[in-house]
Amino acid sequence: MFKTIRNSLIIGLGYMLSPLSWWNDLFFNLPIAYAFGYLVSWIRPDWFLPFTILGYWISNVLGIVMVQVGVTDMVFSNREKDMKKDLWIGLGSSTAYTILIVGLFYFHILKLPTLLAMD
Repeated sequence: MFKTIRNSLIIGLGYMLSPLSWWNDLFFNLPIAYAFGYLVSWIRPDWFLPFTILGYWISNVLGIVMVQVGVTDMVFSNREKDMKKDLWIGLGSSTAYTILIVGLFYFHILKLPTLLAMD
């Protein structure tokens, strides 16, 4: 019972951080990324945007890896865990997603919020 509750919480939190839901960016990933970029900008102000993108990527990676770990532990409880493989899958899929989103902003398909605009 404890294992099921623990895995459900890991999956739920991971889902909220992962790019699997369309609404998570507004409420979770962008505020986390903005806070990360803001904190780093105290060191060097011109690092704000690159570290905001890095924070966004990290939050997506963390979310996907959490979902993977929770689901594989719940569904395949007798399977030997391969954290290295799970991490590489999470890194790859989150990197592809982040490149896609940054590309949509770069080519002006999506408009950058004024809060993050560098004018």
